[in-house]
Amino acid sequence: MAATTEQQELTGGPASPRRRGTGRVAAAVSVFGELLITAGLVLGLFVVYSLWWTNVIADRKADRQGDKVRDSWAQEEKGGPVAYDSKNGIGFLHVPDMTGDEILVEKGTTSKVLNDGVAGYYTDPVKAALPTSGKKGNFSLAAHRDGHGAKFHNIHKLKKGDPIVFETKDKWYVYKVYGILPETSKYNVKVLGAVPKESGRTKAGHYITLTTCTPIYTSRYRYVVWGELDRVEKVDDQRTPPKELSGA
Repeated sequence: MAATTEQQELTGGPASPRRRGTGRVAAAVSVFGELLITAGLVLGLFVVYSLWWTNVIADRKADRQGDKVRDSWAQEEKGGPVAYDSKNGIGFLHVPDMTGDEILVEKGTTSKVLNDGVAGYYTDPVKAALPTSGKKGNFSLAAHRDGHGAKFHNIHKLKKGDPIVFETKDKWYVYKVYGILPETSKYNVKVLGAVPKESGRTKAGHYITLTTCTPIYTSRYRYVVWGELDRVEKVDDQRTPPKELSGA
């Protein structure tokens, strides 16, 4: 008498088509699960690289470049040969309510420049007016908000009246925040104008503009902070910082 299906299963006889199909599905699910785990690990490593390791690398580069700029200033003060080049850094930005670090400012806002953990002043599509020129205009700057130093990460903490100080070899330029635009198109170049009218100003003056990506971890829009020059102080022999930086 022929064995029943149940007997075949119990005695190790030929598996039914149904069991073979179930086994293939289980194997496919197992392989898919392993692929998901692997993909998750790769994605996690990429996030760590993008948001942490690039900061480490960029900060190291910025520190080395900043040291070179200060060494060049010291050499010049001693009457030695000047190795100064604007593309290597024109000064340092200090924004205590945003970050405790000084931020080296270089020429340009390309990824190649900003990825080194610095802030860059605009040369295109609207040329920034450098405060050292003494001319009225807008000293417009950009920096990364996440990764590559993330120098403007906490820009959202700035409020009206907060100081923004730009340090050069000879002077401290002290600005005060007067306008904030939490979100605008990345194609809105009007915020960089000599008279940034979207900030509420209508007359020429000595302005500073900080721009970065928003929301955090995206680059869809731009966050903008405007400041206006409050005063200029000469750098003394001890490079005593303005009261806004000294806590006095």
